[in-house]
Amino acid sequence: MKAHDGLYIDGAWRPAATTEVIEVVNPADEQVIAHVPAAGAPDVDAAVRAARAALPAWAATPPAERAARLAALRDALVARKDEIAETVTAELGSPLQFSQAVHAAVPIAVAGSYAELAATHSFEEKVGNSTVLHEPVGVVAAITPWNYPLHQIVAKAAPALAAGCTIVLKPAEDTPLTAQLFAEAVHEAGVPAGVFNLVTGLGPVAGQALAEHPGVDLVSFTGSTAVGRQIGAAAGAAVKRVALELGGKSANVILPSADLARAVHVGVANVMSNSGQTCSAWTRMLVHRDRYDEAVGLARTAAAKYADRIGPLVNAGQRTRVRGYIEKGIAEGARLVAGGPESPREKGYFVSPTVFADVTPAMTIAQEEIFGPVLSILRYDDEDDALRIANGTVYGLAGAVWAGDAAEAEAFARRMDTGQVDINGGRFNPLAPFGGYKQSGVGRELGAHGLTEYLQTKSLQF
Repeated sequence: MKAHDGLYIDGAWRPAATTEVIEVVNPADEQVIAHVPAAGAPDVDAAVRAARAALPAWAATPPAERAARLAALRDALVARKDEIAETVTAELGSPLQFSQAVHAAVPIAVAGSYAELAATHSFEEKVGNSTVLHEPVGVVAAITPWNYPLHQIVAKAAPALAAGCTIVLKPAEDTPLTAQLFAEAVHEAGVPAGVFNLVTGLGPVAGQALAEHPGVDLVSFTGSTAVGRQIGAAAGAAVKRVALELGGKSANVILPSADLARAVHVGVANVMSNSGQTCSAWTRMLVHRDRYDEAVGLARTAAAKYADRIGPLVNAGQRTRVRGYIEKGIAEGARLVAGGPESPREKGYFVSPTVFADVTPAMTIAQEEIFGPVLSILRYDDEDDALRIANGTVYGLAGAVWAGDAAEAEAFARRMDTGQVDINGGRFNPLAPFGGYKQSGVGRELGAHGLTEYLQTKSLQF
């Protein structure tokens, strides 16, 4: 597997200041496929200094030119789409078909949306006797996770570039090769030196150094709520802006009038997608007690079809964590109807598609983010009870509602404390804002709302 042995700083690949390296492991067979530098604080400092030096010129670049660079970046990603899919499959374990359809295709669409938005967005407006300017916030520290490695990078880098910001990216240590492909595409697109910089490294070292660096104006982080709290605290001490996309425990509410078979089929598919490693996954299925047993049977059948279709979890630690939650669910009295904690294969970090019935709202598996292919099915008495359960966690990232009538589903969705709700299987919209309520985060990604996260406001009075 191709890998750069340096860091991308100030428009070139250069050796790291440290000799430490990170092993990149294929989670499907547990084999080491590459090594990348484990950047330290001096490397992070060099990257931030490069971004700081490049900021004035890039911020002053006309939006139309920034849009042209983003369009070129999209084209460079399109040219690499097969290599991107193969790389994600190798370092994340995602099945190749899913890597092609989602891990490669969705970020390309998002990059294209920001190429268009950069050309059409109004970066200044008239408000009475004032001219209001929307200016780049400055140097952005982008710290991204491993579960959707390219999408999470593009969802931060594309709007930051469109806004006129410069960037230092620290990708997850499990999936650095995809980040290197992105850096190659940035270079090919003609983005000026220093505008985008890449440092591969460990979170407690490179990630912490980047989040705390005084030359960084905004930290955009996607990951666990626990780490998000730490970053928020550090940024608050420095009066630094943050955008945090954190955990979720989303509810899939199936109202009595819904097409139960379709709602369960799509709901199970949603949870099993990407081996359950999706922060917005609908991991709690809420079904009226009159249709509960039927729903459990449908979910059991649907989950069995994924036994040979989902990939492994990203690493051994993640597999251990998910198995622990499954064992916790059994210990707390939930009824296991599919899957379980036993490994389905001798090699690779695989976990069986797992479904629990008789789950109560207070159980650990109904409250905490598992981040694996595990579905909990809960029963409710009426709509008010369903709403209480749906809103009864510390999270509020996503969710779904199903009903025979879209208006009925919409009325329920409007009462949910969550940032995004799919109604009767609504399609993904790359222009719609994505982000959470409560402990699911601060700020929004994608579309115009994602762009505004990287802008600050100045008013001129005449």
